[in-house]
Amino acid sequence: MKTTRIQGSQTVAKKKSLPAALWALTISAFAIGTTEFVIVGLLSTVANDLGTSLTSAGLLVSLYAIGVAIGAPILTALTGKIPRKQLLIGIMLLFIIGNGLAAISPSFELLLLSRVVTGFAHGVFFSIGSTIAASLVPKDKRATAISIMFAGLTVAIVTGVPLGTYIGQNFGWRATFIGVALLGLVGTIASLALVPKNIKQSAPLRLIDQLKVIKNPSILLVLAITAFGYGGTFVTFTYLTPLLEEVTGFSSNMTSVFLLIYGIAIAIGNIIGGKVSNNKPGKALLVMFVLQAIVLFVLYFTASSQIFAIITLFFMGILAFSNVPALQLYVVKMAEKYLPGTEDVASALNIAAFNVGIAIGAYVGGMVVESSLGIEATPWVGGILVVVGFFLTLVLFKKEKI
Repeated sequence: MKTTRIQGSQTVAKKKSLPAALWALTISAFAIGTTEFVIVGLLSTVANDLGTSLTSAGLLVSLYAIGVAIGAPILTALTGKIPRKQLLIGIMLLFIIGNGLAAISPSFELLLLSRVVTGFAHGVFFSIGSTIAASLVPKDKRATAISIMFAGLTVAIVTGVPLGTYIGQNFGWRATFIGVALLGLVGTIASLALVPKNIKQSAPLRLIDQLKVIKNPSILLVLAITAFGYGGTFVTFTYLTPLLEEVTGFSSNMTSVFLLIYGIAIAIGNIIGGKVSNNKPGKALLVMFVLQAIVLFVLYFTASSQIFAIITLFFMGILAFSNVPALQLYVVKMAEKYLPGTEDVASALNIAAFNVGIAIGAYVGGMVVESSLGIEATPWVGGILVVVGFFLTLVLFKKEKI
């Protein structure tokens, strides 16, 4: 009887424990998340140092997104035959090279090129990283595993970006890219040590077969859900700082504090979203999108009240990233069901859809701000985009029951 109990407790412990390889992915995601978002806080510094306009410096953000959105699916499809661990290490080395190139760039043009290269690494990492994370755990824990990997991205928003911005403003923007390259090196070493060699990988398909994912209605529907459901929050988030200062009435210093709180809420929401999405990601998304839309509509009414605005902002942060694990798991499930072997490509397309959603949200937000509606209308307009995401999810859930 004692032996049985000991063995049973060991079995339970094994079931509860998560592979160390997940933390290696999280470290790499932290480095990649930092380099993606930190440039926003360094645009003025870079523009002044390299003698370009602030508008031109904005290309460092947009071209990075293009590198993710366009390059990632293509590169992921082309690298389908490479063992997952080898590809993961190669992508991280590309990431290090991209940031190292940025640190020594003598011209703005070379800096732009380095951002595109890094964007390629970003897209492929999160596409194969999602499928690697999912393969490391039982099926009923896949969304949790994906959320742990993406936790690196959310923690980067909370800590890596403010720290990187501080370093860049005080020691030069090149120092920030050197620091990020070193973070990438740590992630690479961790992956070498912890990620197993025998990662489950579908039989490689021809490129033309892999690209069939763009013709599958269910996969395309997930991509649309990602763009609208995830991107809706960015109508408000893109202009959150001026909203808090101009409408809510906070000082710039207080706004920075509340943005930190928002980032913490994002990290919490990511973990919660992973736990509730393990079995039926579609059902979880329906609930999360309803709550997300409600919070955005409520923010329209609470934005003028400092106390209620902060409470609403916290819940907005919780819900803003909670849908990411479910969206990634959803597209992987659709690929597994209809086109086995295309999971990485489908995941890469969904990473692109996240970036398209951010672009749509930012563009719509800009239109709203410049219109007669004004910046105070961005929450309810963003809520409408999330509602679109909800109805698209409802259509797919009724069809797939997943």
